[in-house]
Amino acid sequence: MKNNQLYKNYIKRIIDILVAVTFIALFWWLLLIIAVLVRINMGSPVLYTTERVGKDERIFRIYKFRSMTNEVDENGVLLPGNKRLTKFGGLLRSTSLDELPSLINVLKGELSIVGPRPLPVKYMPYYYDHERIRHSVNPGLTGWAQINGRNAITWDHKFELDIEYVNNISFLFDIKVILLTAWKVIKRSDIIQDDQQTGSLYIVRKEMNRVEGD
Repeated sequence: MKNNQLYKNYIKRIIDILVAVTFIALFWWLLLIIAVLVRINMGSPVLYTTERVGKDERIFRIYKFRSMTNEVDENGVLLPGNKRLTKFGGLLRSTSLDELPSLINVLKGELSIVGPRPLPVKYMPYYYDHERIRHSVNPGLTGWAQINGRNAITWDHKFELDIEYVNNISFLFDIKVILLTAWKVIKRSDIIQDDQQTGSLYIVRKEMNRVEGD
């Protein structure tokens, strides 16, 4: 138990920095190539940023490669995401290459390599109290919920898996998640996409609360 606490509080952060720095040093050329292709296929800016909830419920901006265009309708309103997602953008998402700029967030201490996925700020009012423990650690590029059917399970189950991870953080657990993530990426299983199949959390929880209140 003491070893796990030492890992959680100190060693995990050191490993995060080493992994991020090593990857960037070895694969800077890949990041450059992707950036150029994003610029050619989707224009600028090359990076997409959005606010997410981090450790202790602090808000931060996560970095990703763009996967969608800025196309709008005749009224100047952005088209739905599925209309703006390009073929190249879909490839980036299916291989999780769009996540690579998030290594910047790892270096800044806002993300860990492994942890609960950082979710949009709009979901903050809809967590149940016991689920907020997921915010007691840094969110991750990948996590226990992501390798256990991210988009094929309910929000409740996702959060159960997040809580299980937070309560059992260890070096071996993180290695297991990383290896399974690599396998999922190779298979191009959708493990790191946000709330696309199970519905938006606030809609699901609002509807649940309405039914329970009837």
